[in-house]
Amino acid sequence: MMEIAAQLLFWSALVLLAYVYVGYPLLAYLVSVAFPRTVARAESEPTVTMLITAFNEEAAIAEKIKNTLAIEYPSEKLEILVASDGSTDRTDEIVKGFADQGVSLFRQEGRVGKTETQNNAVREASGDIILFSDATTEYGPDVLRRLLPAFADEGVGCVAGRLIYVDKAGSSVGSGAKSYWNYETFLKRSESAACSLIGASGCIYAVRRSAYEPMYREACSDFLICTELYRRGLRSVFEPDAVCTELTNHRTDAELSMRVRVISQTLTDLWRNRDMLNPAKSGFYAIELISHKCLRYAVPLMLAALLLANAALAVSPGVFRIILAVQVMFYVAALAGWITERFGQRMSLLAIPQYFVLANLASVIAFYRFVGGERVVTWEPIRESN
Repeated sequence: MMEIAAQLLFWSALVLLAYVYVGYPLLAYLVSVAFPRTVARAESEPTVTMLITAFNEEAAIAEKIKNTLAIEYPSEKLEILVASDGSTDRTDEIVKGFADQGVSLFRQEGRVGKTETQNNAVREASGDIILFSDATTEYGPDVLRRLLPAFADEGVGCVAGRLIYVDKAGSSVGSGAKSYWNYETFLKRSESAACSLIGASGCIYAVRRSAYEPMYREACSDFLICTELYRRGLRSVFEPDAVCTELTNHRTDAELSMRVRVISQTLTDLWRNRDMLNPAKSGFYAIELISHKCLRYAVPLMLAALLLANAALAVSPGVFRIILAVQVMFYVAALAGWITERFGQRMSLLAIPQYFVLANLASVIAFYRFVGGERVVTWEPIRESN
């Protein structure tokens, strides 16, 4: 009886893991091919507000503004607005130095967090389209020409661009992050064509100002915006030709901290919008949320079940001993990746195991904090020398 229970647990966990990482991406892709939802695109030049949210970004904000000023778009139709969330360094002073070039500063007093700062800054924005960006993101000069045509479709409320991570440090964490993000980009393409994006890259997404509604301050705004728009009948679509770049983190602790913060906020959003997890209400969008987010965050439970059941089944020689050995070797490789990182070394073969374990450890920590009632509002910029 115990062996039957162990086998049931083992195969159930394995099937769920296979669905999360292979089955769902394949499902989303097949739906996008068989039942594609097209977007009616047309060239246009609406007024645009580039909203750059920042906290203590004196090291990056000047280059960001210069990069934004280089965007190819009529200057009279482009407003550049930097929203400073109670910065205590020279961020505000640097922004004011660009006032003669049409750059405006929105000063948020009291440090209220990114989402609340964005809410308040949007009220001051004049553009018909709001493009949300971060202080460390570099845009291509044609970014608006790539993003804006999709807004000709009245059913589109948000257009998200493609983030490309750059790993100048050549680190294991950076390499793992790039591989993870390539996988996420594939999902974004499929989800956008099949139904709607469930989340945008926070450093490059544009929203109709008329469709933007203030979000609660602990929200992960770039995730929640897609659900809020879909609830009102508007899609969020992916525009892969609208490209931006950012440097990856190259330390495990920095990447872990970032991912814990994002997952904690996303768990809050999922809980507060749990009605959207009902396929009878939101159709394939619910399948996307359940598969891409809920089940993904439950992967640590599946991994634990797989390992424990495998250990129970490996008491006798056979295939289960081989599978157990493979699992143990995978986790040892992840640990070795962390150890070599601590000594300033990198082994590319260890990057994926290390990042996989890091991402799932972040889910465990975030879930523990969420259940404990901890909510994330503010954020700290993580800057590393490369």
